[in-house]
Amino acid sequence: MKINQYIDHTLLKPTASSAQIVQLCEEAITHDFYAVCVNGSRVALAKKSVANSAVKVAAVIGFPLGAMDTESKVFEARKAIENGADEIDMVVNIGKVLEGELSAVQDEIFQIKQAIGDKVLKVIFENCYLEASHITALSEISLKAGADFIKTSTGFGTGGATLEDVYRMAAATNNGIAIKAAGGIRDLDTAEKYLALGVTRLGTSSGVALVTEGIAKKDSY
Repeated sequence: MKINQYIDHTLLKPTASSAQIVQLCEEAITHDFYAVCVNGSRVALAKKSVANSAVKVAAVIGFPLGAMDTESKVFEARKAIENGADEIDMVVNIGKVLEGELSAVQDEIFQIKQAIGDKVLKVIFENCYLEASHITALSEISLKAGADFIKTSTGFGTGGATLEDVYRMAAATNNGIAIKAAGGIRDLDTAEKYLALGVTRLGTSSGVALVTEGIAKKDSY
């Protein structure tokens, strides 16, 4: 699979305008990206903008802190699906993870997956705030709760994806769940290292640069 089809072309800045969302979608269509990833208020616009193309729309939920209650996240997820989202990227309750309330976190993931049915659910860990044991435990409970993907980061924390964390996530689930790496993936060499570890989706705002670099690299052979 070409790298284009691993990319969730992302724009989650609070300052993002309607025109920028439309541009994001146009770039995704032009470069044959798998999906665009946007905030909930932009889902309907994104869905309209990628109409008649194969590009999917992913919406972030509980973003970027993950600290709202479960009922709010479930409502937000349902609303995003109603507005046309194909995928949901939810942030876990990081405080509860750190306090060891893993059963509550697992139940939240389960409830959101039940609410969106056959739509894809990605669970964002925000690994920069977690210890290795937390990452392992979160990987295991996400799998048990029925999530489709586990994801490294929001891109808004103190750090993004790392190869070590991705390796740990894969090992914890015995490669039983898809992994999305996000945060700090800005060049082709970095992207290819994650793909070599088995990552099947890349969250990046640098998608155009990645594919442009890939074309240039291919042409230089």
